[in-house]
Amino acid sequence: MFRSLCLTTALALVALPAMARENYAILIGANQYQNLDERWWLRGPKNDVELVATYLTTEAPVPFPADHVTLLTDGVEGVQPATLGAIRDAFAKVTAEAQPGDFVYLHFSGHGTQAPATHDDTELDGLDELFLPVDIGPWSDSVGAVENALVDDEIGRLIDGIRAKGADVWVVFDSCHSGTATRAVEADDEVRTRQLDPSVLGLDPAAMEDVASRGIGEEDPRAAAVSDVADAAPAGEGMGNFVAFYAAQTNEVTPEKNLPKGKPDRKPHGVFTYTLFETLAEYPSATYGQIAQEVLRKYSVKNLAKTTPLFEGDLDAVAFSGAEGGRVAQWPATVEGGSFSLPAGELHGLSQGAVLAVMATAADPTEAALGYVEVTGIDTFTATATAVEKDGKALPAELPKGLYLRKLDDALDFTLTVALPEAGTAPADALLAALDSLTAEAGPRLNFVAAGAEADLRLAVIPDSPRPDAIWVLPATGLADDLSTTPSVGTAGKDGATLAVTLADTLAHMSKALNLMKLGGAVGGGDMQVEVEMLTRNVETPALTPLPVSPVPVLLSNDEVHVLAKNHMDVPVDVNVLYIGADYSISHWAAERLQPGDELKKGLFAIGGEVMGQERMIVIVTPAKPQSPVENLSYLAQDALETTRSLGGSAFNDALTEAGFGETTRGAVALSAPEEDTGPAPMILQMELRTKAAN
Repeated sequence: MFRSLCLTTALALVALPAMARENYAILIGANQYQNLDERWWLRGPKNDVELVATYLTTEAPVPFPADHVTLLTDGVEGVQPATLGAIRDAFAKVTAEAQPGDFVYLHFSGHGTQAPATHDDTELDGLDELFLPVDIGPWSDSVGAVENALVDDEIGRLIDGIRAKGADVWVVFDSCHSGTATRAVEADDEVRTRQLDPSVLGLDPAAMEDVASRGIGEEDPRAAAVSDVADAAPAGEGMGNFVAFYAAQTNEVTPEKNLPKGKPDRKPHGVFTYTLFETLAEYPSATYGQIAQEVLRKYSVKNLAKTTPLFEGDLDAVAFSGAEGGRVAQWPATVEGGSFSLPAGELHGLSQGAVLAVMATAADPTEAALGYVEVTGIDTFTATATAVEKDGKALPAELPKGLYLRKLDDALDFTLTVALPEAGTAPADALLAALDSLTAEAGPRLNFVAAGAEADLRLAVIPDSPRPDAIWVLPATGLADDLSTTPSVGTAGKDGATLAVTLADTLAHMSKALNLMKLGGAVGGGDMQVEVEMLTRNVETPALTPLPVSPVPVLLSNDEVHVLAKNHMDVPVDVNVLYIGADYSISHWAAERLQPGDELKKGLFAIGGEVMGQERMIVIVTPAKPQSPVENLSYLAQDALETTRSLGGSAFNDALTEAGFGETTRGAVALSAPEEDTGPAPMILQMELRTKAAN
């Protein structure tokens, strides 16, 4: 159900010990492919698996003994490289040791690709998906296989061998198998994709297309993509449970880049791996479905990549087969010589200069803080801090033992950093000449930085695109997966002032949609007892059926969407439903009041529009005062952004305005005012969708 899949913002006090069992992990990172030209090597998988190993052995909500974590990667002293033989040996060892009730985490970081299927009667497209160990060789016509490749069918069998022992398995793939992307920005080779074109391994592209054309059929267009790894034996009859996370759909690419943003000594990481473990650091005891939704939200609001990760299996189960819990935003601290140390860092959302509350116990309300400290040193998993005066309160000289440091509510940053295009082309030079006008038109929430600098969005000229005279607006990676849905602004026939106005309007349009999603993530599901469910129907299935939150549902043109909401509280609430389209449109579809015990059933809309792809449903629920007018958020709506352009009240409402829908100028705003007491906090529920044309 929609409501149950939202992450709670309530603080978790301490992690509960897991049941008596053993936890194992196999972490595979393939970087330097010795049989391939160096330009095809990767730099991030080693960092991925080291990050995961540190998290599992020091932070995970269930214990992973160091000798139960097998690390296979190159470039790390004393660690065996991720060869095909080493991977098979690691699986054999864990399979032999696993017992019923045990848990096994598997992580694959490296290149993927496709090859003609060895058993093409099992593949709809006639192609196998491959993970490439570091000792990968070329395609062999004589045996009909890529030398030393790990085929999806074999991965499935290896996983089933572990599950047959009664152990639960969670597998994460930070690799991709097919798809194309236009590399419009060369940011010092910082961004690499984890998909190796089959031609690099000696496969004939024409032969690949011929194999695919002879596939055995087509999938249901509304069905979420499924990997053969998931075509495993069902749970039950002694089989352990199974969950799989994939960095991208089978026809998409996934990148690696230097992370975290803003850190001078940041390292190459898979975008998917780093985002996943950022989420786990904050919500270690969430369900797989909740984690999946938060990863998707981070992808959208941070412009990390234009891919849609895929999630399969028992997504209602708690991660690591642990006990469900809330958000972790406080940590035990040690004090020595006036310096505070805590086991949390950048992965947990902390940053240099962040202010934390010093709590005598983990259960105390934030208002009872003894004082405050400021983060003065930080790395991925740890931080140090020193005392600082805040709101006239200074730390006492004598402090009790057992202190906790608590993260305070973040002020939402609604600014957007945009990297300018490289000079040297006519469109870029025209824009750079109009930079003063662009900066004035854009306002204080859009910050422009030099080409190649860190940014949320990147402006680029793509000479071999359908619009070589245009300025294209790309995600942070600089990779454009589909130019037909990528915003661009033509420069032909525009003077500097007109170009500045048009581009500023395009960026403002995008930022409004992104900021609404950013606000939704900050507010989260809250603690309101309001049940919300989205339903759908179509010509083939006329009866209303629940719309799953995870995996990401796929809707076609003319599919209908309905809402069902129930108020289980003793106070009235207002329910607003908005829809953010792939074209950055924001549609407002409902503003209704639910009295205590009331139920809302309402048909909302049918899928349509020229631009389809990643879209998002947002349900905003706010407590209502008796006899007050219904809160109507229709002012948040905006028209679709043309992808090819030629020519009040509470602090919560203040936050909505500051997200980009008003004329105020602050770049950040708190979600609540200290003096407010308006009953239950608002909640914002979000749901990712993928839409396709019916034909």
